[in-house]
Amino acid sequence: MDTFILSRIQFAVNITFHILFPTITIAMGWILVGLRVWRLRGGGEEAMVLYRFLVKIFALCFGLGVTSGIVMSFQFGTNWPGFMNTVGNVAGPLLAYEVLTAFFLEATFLGIMLFGERKVPAWMHLGATVLVAVGTTLSAFWILALSSWMHTPTGFVMRDGVAHVVDWWAVIFSPSMPYRLIHTLLGSALTAAFLMTGLLAYRHKLGERSPAVRSGLRIGLVLIAILAPLQAVMGDLHGVNTREHQPAKLAAMEALWETTEGAPLVLFAMPDAKARENRMEVAIPKLGSLIATRDPNGKIVGLDEFGDDIPPVAPVFWAFRIMVGVGVLMVAIGAWGAWIVARRKEFPPFLLLSLRWMTFSGWVATIAGWYVTEIGRQPWLVTGVLRTRDAVGQVPSAHVGLTLAAYVATYTLLLVAFVAALGHLSRLEAKKAEVVA
Repeated sequence: MDTFILSRIQFAVNITFHILFPTITIAMGWILVGLRVWRLRGGGEEAMVLYRFLVKIFALCFGLGVTSGIVMSFQFGTNWPGFMNTVGNVAGPLLAYEVLTAFFLEATFLGIMLFGERKVPAWMHLGATVLVAVGTTLSAFWILALSSWMHTPTGFVMRDGVAHVVDWWAVIFSPSMPYRLIHTLLGSALTAAFLMTGLLAYRHKLGERSPAVRSGLRIGLVLIAILAPLQAVMGDLHGVNTREHQPAKLAAMEALWETTEGAPLVLFAMPDAKARENRMEVAIPKLGSLIATRDPNGKIVGLDEFGDDIPPVAPVFWAFRIMVGVGVLMVAIGAWGAWIVARRKEFPPFLLLSLRWMTFSGWVATIAGWYVTEIGRQPWLVTGVLRTRDAVGQVPSAHVGLTLAAYVATYTLLLVAFVAALGHLSRLEAKKAEVVA
């Protein structure tokens, strides 16, 4: 494979690993804030027991997210110099804002949050937790502002092949940014909620019946019951925005090759890019147009309108269905869990088993959704401005392949170690509860 393909794979590996951890910390910070407030307002000791357990997971995720993010940022210069050469006037300040307003905020108060519970007043510890949570959210805001601008660029002019900002408000709040931001924040909340309930269900399986486990399961299930339907609604609105601003991506998501009025919703198919058709297609007539245009006879632009400037259809098509499928499971488990919590019943064994199996479901949905987003933008790095191939550097393919292999090996080991650490922490907490009991 040439340098271009290897560089794309390498960046995909890095961002896939990196995104796993911010998608936990963004929402986990606010869950920790809620637990700290609950304790200050007279909640039981289980609030802080749960806080101490989750803050260790937050610290692990924060460390892995920061280190992998630094590695990923270097690739802009080593593998993709054309990106900064062309749009550095836009990307540079947005990345700098992320560091100045988010990373420094997190780094400054993280130590108090992690180690200051018994060393500073409770209000100060709460304040540090709030500021760290604000920092994680601001970080997501700036990164998603840049990502959204790359998808739907506005607020700039091109001079001598270089982008120059004329309206920062339009750059930051590009047409897809509000939808992508809310969709990502809700996805982070669901990822954190399923991780928390999955680990607590594992502790329950180990025999722990402490107030912290019961309260944590109830909190997580209520969050899932509220957030999963909201995410479905937000995803639908994001899809409508995609139809308006990135029709080629929507056509790839639906494997729609020809512009169609009254387009079907394709449930299953084997997209054939060479023949530009679907094989073994199973579809519901007119439902695709109804969802995307709110009109069963509405027109959806097909891939035939874009010639060869279309994304790889099969990866986008399947990633979208994986994301939606996981989302449907989340909605079902949230509804079931809310019913159990509302009736104050004991948690059924099959619900607890489902939560254990769904521990990392947020990761699956996040990665699938991110692939839809990023692969669906191809062949553009910045839509209509810079093609991905035009931004790649001149690094020899052998060098890229060697570093790619090193990244894959390192990240695989780190991911295994992370999952093992979560299991170890859960078993330790279960043993502590057993000793106390």
